[in-house]
This record gives sequence, structure tokens and C-alpha cells, in this order.
Amino acid sequence: MTTMTPLPELTPILKQLRLSGLLESIETRNREAIENKLTYPEFLALMIQDEAARRDQKKYDMRLRRSGFRGDKTLEGFDFDFNPGINQQLINDLARCGFVNEKVALLIVGPCGTGKSHLAQAIGHCAVRAGIDVMFSTQSKLLSQINAARATGNIERKMQTLIRVPLLIIDDFGLKPFKSGQDEDFHDLIGERYERAATIITSNLDFSEWAEAFPNKLLGASTLDRIRHGAYRVVLDGKSYRTPRPEPEGPKKTLDKHVKTAV
Repeated sequence: MTTMTPLPELTPILKQLRLSGLLESIETRNREAIENKLTYPEFLALMIQDEAARRDQKKYDMRLRRSGFRGDKTLEGFDFDFNPGINQQLINDLARCGFVNEKVALLIVGPCGTGKSHLAQAIGHCAVRAGIDVMFSTQSKLLSQINAARATGNIERKMQTLIRVPLLIIDDFGLKPFKSGQDEDFHDLIGERYERAATIITSNLDFSEWAEAFPNKLLGASTLDRIRHGAYRVVLDGKSYRTPRPEPEGPKKTLDKHVKTAV
């Protein structure tokens, strides 16, 4: 069965209308319409669905690139069986991103290697899939970027970007104590995001130790008060996922046998 080739004059028109993506599937859909004897409205519906799916995928890819995630850390790739003490039901509930709509914080604490960063990014991935813009950074890198923006005169633009993103993920809070002025930048960021946008913060420190990261205790108390208000908390414990490879066995030692021969 022969099929009709789409008119070549469609190409410039579709590009002008910013619908050039339709060119990728128009031949296939045209063939399908002929073979299945689709009506014109049915053929048009398929083409519109293709374009909508393409645009959704393009937006998803863009959100994922801008997020700054480290690798492909998803819930599907998280091994809940390794540490059975993790509340999987709670994680799944948080992955629905209700806390993002509530504009509150999610605080994840636990020892090194228990999956804090993975879970934070996995929930971030779920937000990206739901059409939510996400930005991921470590505390150290975030503060360095703010300082660099100040040095180049772009501090206002940088702060507005950080303030407006619907979900900001700050990894490794308190891993390094704040340097002079950094606690003020962090306080300003949290203060501007308070009740306006959601934030995920991970830390190796127990909640009772967070204040120790701030050289200015009064400023720290004010910052933490905003972070903790209405926040969801996840406490991880158990074995580290970062297990080293077993050491290779060394060569077995054997005793030399000295055979005496009679002369």
C-alpha cells in the first residue's frame, strides 16, 4: 500500500508556527491514518497528542538539566531493603510533593552513607516529573556561588533565582561551619523563602546540633526557627551504603620443605 507524502510546503509553515516537531511523526501518523482509515479529526487528535507529549518531554528535560542533580538518584534506584528501618511509606508520601505545595521544609538527617543525598534528589526527581522546578546544591557550593555573584555584581539576580525556585535542595548542611558573612547570606535566603517556597535540607548533624554551625547564635536561632516551622523530618539510621570493596586475599604463605639427602 502506498502512502501520501506530506506536502513539502508544510515544513516552513510548521516552523513558522513553532510546530516543527510535528515533522518527526507526520509521516508515521499519515501512514497509520491511511491503514486504519482514521477520520480527519482522529488524525488531527493524534498529531496534537504527539506535539503535547513532545513539549512535555522538552520541559522535563530542561527542568532536569537545570536541577543540578548529581547522577540519576531516583526512588526506583534506592535500596530500601538495605536499611529496613527507613520508613518507606513516609518517603513515598513525601515523594508526592505535598510539602512543596505547603511551602514548608523537609529535613533529612542521619550518619554518613545512609542515603540522605539520594533520597533528597529522588524526591527532587519526583518534583521534576510533576512539573516543579528544582535546584540542588551542597551548602558549601551554594554559599560559594552567592559570594561569587556578589563579587561580579550579580548578587540580586542570583538571590532572586534561589528565592523563587519552588524547591531548593541544600545538601550537607553544617558539614562545614559558616565562615564570616555566610551565616547572614544563609539567613537572608531562608528568610526570603520562608512560607513562599519549599526547601529540602540534609545534614549529618542531629537536629539539636544544627545551631553549632552558626557563629552568630542569635542569627542561627532565627534562621532555624524559620526552617523548623511546619517542617517534615526524616531521621535515617543503619548501615552505610558506601561499603568498601573487600580486600583481596594475599598470597598464601607456604613453608619450604627442606629434604635432606644422604651422601
